[in-house]
Amino acid sequence: MRRATLLALVAAVLAPIVTPVPAAAASGADVLSRIQHFVVIYQENWSFDSLYGKFPGANGLASAGDSVKQVDKTGQPYAALPQPINSNLKPPGPDPRFPANLPIQPFDAAKYVTDNQLTGDLVHRYYQEQYQIDGGKMDKFVAWSDAAGLVMSYYDATDLPEGKLAQQYVMDDDFFHAAFGGSFLNHMFMICACAPSFFNAPATSVAKLDANGVMTADGAVTPDGFAVNTSFSVNTPHPATAAAAALVPNQSLPTIGDRLNDKNLSWAWYSGGWNDAMAGHPDPLFQFHHQPFVYFTRYADGTALKKEHLKDEQDFMAAAKGGTLPAVSFVKPIGEDNEHPGYADLLRGQQHVADLVKAVQDSPNWKDTMVVITYDEHGGRWDHVAPPKVDRWGPGTRVPTIVISPLAKKGFVDHTQYDTTSILRTMEQRWDLPALASRDAKAASMVNALDPNQAPAVSGSGPSPAVAVIVLGALVVLAVAGLAAGISMRRGRSA
Repeated sequence: MRRATLLALVAAVLAPIVTPVPAAAASGADVLSRIQHFVVIYQENWSFDSLYGKFPGANGLASAGDSVKQVDKTGQPYAALPQPINSNLKPPGPDPRFPANLPIQPFDAAKYVTDNQLTGDLVHRYYQEQYQIDGGKMDKFVAWSDAAGLVMSYYDATDLPEGKLAQQYVMDDDFFHAAFGGSFLNHMFMICACAPSFFNAPATSVAKLDANGVMTADGAVTPDGFAVNTSFSVNTPHPATAAAAALVPNQSLPTIGDRLNDKNLSWAWYSGGWNDAMAGHPDPLFQFHHQPFVYFTRYADGTALKKEHLKDEQDFMAAAKGGTLPAVSFVKPIGEDNEHPGYADLLRGQQHVADLVKAVQDSPNWKDTMVVITYDEHGGRWDHVAPPKVDRWGPGTRVPTIVISPLAKKGFVDHTQYDTTSILRTMEQRWDLPALASRDAKAASMVNALDPNQAPAVSGSGPSPAVAVIVLGALVVLAVAGLAAGISMRRGRSA
């Protein structure tokens, strides 16, 4: 009887050892630790609805509701869409390929201009976009555009090359470009979550606002000295015709490149046409204001960091093929390949991005790579979702964003709210980097795109760290039991 009691006591002590402890549920954050290569492909100038408003499962055109309604600058409704303007005509004028008096609603541009042809461009500037958003009503896109009804046009890109990738992997349908306006300011936010200062800008570059803060004269620089519209750096490359006084001085705020350097992590900004531009014969569609690192002191002309980190897109392709991708790659296609309306056709740019992704998928680095395809800004096109109100800079309108990785969810539409600085936040979370500014510090990281089932196995999956103490206790109990049994037996023999 006494022995049975002792055995029961031992069993109770050992139960925590032999009973499995349930593992904690994995998350996207756990999968993120497996990412060794982060690739950002940065395209140009489309809102979400204007490419993926019909993407299955996404918050698209079918949910537009009253935001479809468009009013003029005085608040009066339009009776019909004014005929789209073609900026490629000299001078710009109505595009005869589109009908006049289309209904006030989104319309399929492919019925009139196929996706391998050029449409006109549309204004996409800092103050104008804020007026288009109109406090979240999204009802003044026509009124504040220079392209009239073109702002309501869309292409259904669901089955175009990037759309097919999104169907296979992850489409983000609540992703907003970081800052109001165009490419220049949004490229800055991509690398520093900041607006560049230009306190001694020439008066001709400074916008003028009335007492109510409404723009009376447009300009590249705000009245309090921040460059917000297309501006060029004092460093090369910049247009040969740019006036020296209008060149943005070197910036000193930290960038994501600096954060990566501090951790001795490899990275590069790969730009199509970079080598030719640096050699003094840029491609006609090389965009100087799409090269954000050249605006910063640490990457100024003559610095070792500029030579080490600012490279040509050809170098990216070589690194992918050789399995030598850095920890972080930013890829900026040249104008012909960046999908920008007005000077680039949609289909060519989509195929170029698919080719970049294919190069990564064929790379020895693919197994632990996360690719994010996104757009710098909306390009002046309408979208039905009002952006969140965060600070004076933005965010702006929704843009398409696609996540591709062997570690990503498959066939998933991610409804998490992000903006461009969420890309920075994801890198910061992955490599434990300090935030650059308040915007990226508060942004959601993109871990929800990753599949928890791909999380790494927990090392040491046996008993908990306290098991040594439990085992020691069990051994003590056994020793005491053995000693008690021995004494009992001796007493029995001596009786």
